[in-house]
Amino acid sequence: MKGRVKITIIGAGNVGASTAQRLAERGDCDITLLDIVEGLPQGKALDIQESANILGFSSKITGTNNYAFTANSDLIIITSGLARKPGMSRDDLLVANQKIVGDVTRQAAAVSPQSVIIVATNPVDAMVYLARHESQFPRARVLGLSGVLDGSRFATFIADELKVSVEDISPCVLGEHGKSMVIIPRLTTVKGVPLPQLLPADKITQLSQRAVNGGAEIVALLKTGSAFYAPSAALARMAEAIILDKQRVMYCSTGVAGEYGLDKVSLGMPVKLGKAGIEKIMEYDLTAEEKTALAASAKAVQELIGVMKI
Repeated sequence: MKGRVKITIIGAGNVGASTAQRLAERGDCDITLLDIVEGLPQGKALDIQESANILGFSSKITGTNNYAFTANSDLIIITSGLARKPGMSRDDLLVANQKIVGDVTRQAAAVSPQSVIIVATNPVDAMVYLARHESQFPRARVLGLSGVLDGSRFATFIADELKVSVEDISPCVLGEHGKSMVIIPRLTTVKGVPLPQLLPADKITQLSQRAVNGGAEIVALLKTGSAFYAPSAALARMAEAIILDKQRVMYCSTGVAGEYGLDKVSLGMPVKLGKAGIEKIMEYDLTAEEKTALAASAKAVQELIGVMKI
């Protein structure tokens, strides 16, 4: 990426607009916020831009309904789609969001053929698979929001239980961003100490289940919306790793081609993120039980992919 980085965020709802605000405040990238609703991205972009003097950032943020203004983006973040309502699973969103994500991916990729795409729309693992199919980008340049968010939720609950700083917790969450996600306690550490040495198995199971249901818990509380503060923070951190070529290892949804004995699926994996997108998929030495859980998680995503018929 040469010169000032250009980021396009598609979808000016809560997740998209919050991500735009977080990235704008960095001051080292310019942002185009796109939405199909006339006036919505323009209004939110202007509102964010008018905070520049107060917060002291130099980013330029533009709102548009026209993909032409997103041309030559270095990074595209897709947040558009239907949000969950109480009682809905991420999988319930599949059919409606397949059309939305398919359409926006084709249009965005056509004018930014060298970009990296991050997908946040649920069910995210299936949508990552779809975005790669529609863009025809190599798998390194199409990824999705999963374990960065799920791990942060798990870390929050661990920190509350142990009364330690959340910054000292390194969570390990693989697999589907959904009910079959695979949380690995022995690889989750508190300042290097494996979690099973600090908490009993039943408490770890309880906290793990709360992390699995983290999004649904917020949906149930809000009643008229879904989470966006933590998701936007996760997206901004992923974007930062890419645009600054940080080579950070993060848990993201990616196309799998043989890793962990899996294939033809997108799934949360530990990946090294840099300017080229996913520069390496890390492979842990999993136990037989962990491998079985990960295979089951992959099967759940493959079933969703099968429904899309692509």
